[in-house]
Amino acid sequence: MKSTDRSCIVIGGGVSGLCAAYWLTHENFDVTVLEREDIPGGAMKTVRKDGYLIDTGPNSSLETTPLFDELFNSLGIIDRRVYANESSNKRYILRNGKLHPIPMSPVAFLKTKLWSTKGKLRLLKEPFIGRANGEESIAQFVERRLGREFLDYAINPFVAGVYAGNPEELSVRSAFPKLYRLEEVYGGLIKGTIKGRKERKQRAEQSKQSAKMFSFIDGMGTFTNALGNALGDRLILSAKVISIKKKKQAFTVTAETPNGKKEYSAKRVILSIPAHHAAHLLTSIDSSISDTLSKIYYPPVTMVFFGYKTDAVSHPLDGFGYLIPAKEQRKILGTIWSSTIFPNRTQEGYAAFTTFVGGSRQPEVTENDESTLREIVHNEIASILGVSEEPEFYYIKEWKHAIPQYKFGYADTIKKIEQFERSHPGVYLCSNYRGGISVGDCVMSARRTVDKILQEI
Repeated sequence: MKSTDRSCIVIGGGVSGLCAAYWLTHENFDVTVLEREDIPGGAMKTVRKDGYLIDTGPNSSLETTPLFDELFNSLGIIDRRVYANESSNKRYILRNGKLHPIPMSPVAFLKTKLWSTKGKLRLLKEPFIGRANGEESIAQFVERRLGREFLDYAINPFVAGVYAGNPEELSVRSAFPKLYRLEEVYGGLIKGTIKGRKERKQRAEQSKQSAKMFSFIDGMGTFTNALGNALGDRLILSAKVISIKKKKQAFTVTAETPNGKKEYSAKRVILSIPAHHAAHLLTSIDSSISDTLSKIYYPPVTMVFFGYKTDAVSHPLDGFGYLIPAKEQRKILGTIWSSTIFPNRTQEGYAAFTTFVGGSRQPEVTENDESTLREIVHNEIASILGVSEEPEFYYIKEWKHAIPQYKFGYADTIKKIEQFERSHPGVYLCSNYRGGISVGDCVMSARRTVDKILQEI
C-alpha cells in the first residue's frame, strides 16, 4: 500500500521538476511526474538532424554549484560532459557595425575601442559611489555606478543575452541579486567582488564570471533525458494537467492522457511549469496567487540555427559569439558560434550558428514567417561576419513564452509566492520565475524545494 505521507505529484518535466522528483525518490517518496509533452526536458532539449546537433533551449551551463557533479555522478553521465573550448572565453560586442572582443585584462581594457576614453575613466569613480536610496532597475543601477556608456555597450547586450530583456525594465535586486548584494553588503562592485570571493569559497560555489562552462557531447538534452530515464515509469509523458483540487489533507490532480482523463492523488504537489500555466491551475485554490502569476511577463524569442560552409565565413570564429546592444538597431539579439564552443555540433568543414531574435526588445520580429526570419537572420550574420554564401542548413524553434522577466517591483511577486506557500501547505512553486533563470539556478531551486519538504515531514 502506498504511503500518503511521502507522496508527491510533480507537474512539469523540465529540469526543475525532474531534479526535484529525482531527489525525492532517493528519499523514499512515492513520486509521479506529469509532463504534457512526449519527451522530458521542457526547454532543455537537443535535436540531431542532417549531421547537426541543435540545443533548442539552453546551449550550455556554468558550474556554479557542486550539485551538478553530484547529479552527473549519480546519473552516470559525468564522462559525457564536455567543457567549452578555451577560445570561447573570447566574447564579442558589436559597436558601430564592428565586433570588439570584451577585454579580459587591464591592458586589453586600456586598448579596447569598445568604450571611449571618457567611458573608461568613468569606471574609476565606482568605488566612491554611495548606495541607492530605493529599488532600481538594472539600467539605473549600472548608469549610477558605472556610467551610461558601460550600460549601453556592456550591460544592455548582456541583459539581452541572458534574459532577452530590457535593463530599463528589470529589477537589479531580483534579476541580478548577486550584483545588487555587492553594493548592499560591501558598498560597491569592485570592493564586493574582491571580498565576496572568500564567501563563495566557503559555500563551495563559483561566481558566474569564473565558473567553467559545460555541456555534453550529445547536447544539454543528455541531462534531462538521464533524469527521465532514472525516474522510469514515475514519469508520465503526454499528460496535460487540467486541474488541481484540494481534498482534505491531499490533492487530486486531473490530467488528459492518451488513454483519457486520469486522476492522481498525493499529499504534496510541486508545480514546475511556467507561471501562466500555474496561474490557470491554481485558480480553484487561490485566485490571488493566480492573478499574481498571470502577470509575470515572458517575451517571445525565436531561435534560428544555421549551418554554413566554414570557408564562406570571413571573420575568425575564435570565440563564444557576439551580443548586440540596442543602440546598434539590429534585428537580432546575438549569435552563438555553437561549433566553436563544443565538439560534435556539425560536420567537418561546416560552422554552426545559433541566433536569437525577439525578446522584450523586439517581440514583433518573432511574428515574421519562417522565410522572412531566415532572410533577416542571414542578412545580419552576413553583414557582421562577412558570410559570402547562403546557409546550407537551418532549424527554427519558436518560444512564445521564453524567459520570465524579473521586472521592477518583482520582490513583491516573490513575497506573494512565499505567502501563498505558507497559506497552502503541501503546494510548492519551483520554476525559473523564482530563484533565477539559469540551469544552475533551477537545479539549486529544486534542491531547496526538496529540503523544504524534508524539513516539514
